Amino acid sequence: MIVGAGVAGPAAAIALARGGWQVEIAEVGPPEAPSGWGLCLTGPSLRALDKLGLSEACLAEGYGMSTVTHVDVNGEPAGEARLPRLIGARRPAMAGIARPVLHRVLYAEAERCGVTVRHGVTVAAVDQEEELIRVRLSDGTDRSVALLVGADGIRSSVRGLLGIETSLDFHGQMVWRALVPRPPWATGIHQFAGKADTAGLVPLSDGQAYVFLTENGVERSIVPDAELAPRLRKLLETFPGRGEEIRSLVAESESVVRRPVLTALVEGPWNRGNGVVIGDAAHAPAPQMASGTALALEDGLVLAQELGRHESVEAGLQAFAGRRGRRCRRLVETSVAIAALEQAQRHHEAYALVDSCHRFMAEPV
Repeated sequence: MIVGAGVAGPAAAIALARGGWQVEIAEVGPPEAPSGWGLCLTGPSLRALDKLGLSEACLAEGYGMSTVTHVDVNGEPAGEARLPRLIGARRPAMAGIARPVLHRVLYAEAERCGVTVRHGVTVAAVDQEEELIRVRLSDGTDRSVALLVGADGIRSSVRGLLGIETSLDFHGQMVWRALVPRPPWATGIHQFAGKADTAGLVPLSDGQAYVFLTENGVERSIVPDAELAPRLRKLLETFPGRGEEIRSLVAESESVVRRPVLTALVEGPWNRGNGVVIGDAAHAPAPQMASGTALALEDGLVLAQELGRHESVEAGLQAFAGRRGRRCRRLVETSVAIAALEQAQRHHEAYALVDSCHRFMAEPV
């Protein structure tokens, strides 16, 4: 039983089903593909998707790219980062993709592998037995399962039901995103350093991109939906050059969101008996490294590998967490450090840290 059908859940479901497991996903949301702006599939994401046989489908519907262009506070280019190409020298280093598109690709493959997805339900109670976990679903039905996987995000309910504790840490930033038409010059990621905030543009397809802006030094708050686009345009006023063009694109957007920058990292074991948490439920980084999706996809693959190598589920789960711990901790801690450098306006140090962490993430999983 996997709880959550975002990225980590379907990835784990596919890998486990291919390994002979009978897999059911419980997803509290509706069957429709989730709305939202988009995701950046960095090299490790593409590598994991390649192992699942899904990289070509994502590249066909997304936007492949290999460079990140940094722009200074005056609107002038401040350098270009070329990221490692992990799935072949002639294939992109990364790709932007609309969230509903990735969702559709993962769901279709999960269904082909025989995975059952139940919508509108989640786990309400968990009772650990000897080699099974009794799961009570929110619709009142019960399951006795050999494995329970909490892939239900940073605010994971499974994590609490298993008795695994962690904190959610706020870092003084609110991140904005808006879907916009892709300008012709945007063939890679552009990141703009501002006098107070940072912003950027990520292509998602030939015709679409998303704008992001990280608002620094603010408290957590809620902005009414009707005020989101005007507020974002106002925040973008301080960015010259192409930043001004991005501001004009936001005026055409009907999809603007604003979220707090939160992180989480489980310090102790990721499992209790035959229950485990993966993805953001175990390790949620800040968005600056654009690698949360990579960790989620990798978790699904490694979980299936380690369960296949060990005689007992619990031993496999312990090996899984042991194999993933250093990598996930490094990414979460680096993302937090980058957030602090951005708020201190130490952009060149942040760029160097991003570059070194991308090279760390390029290492074998």
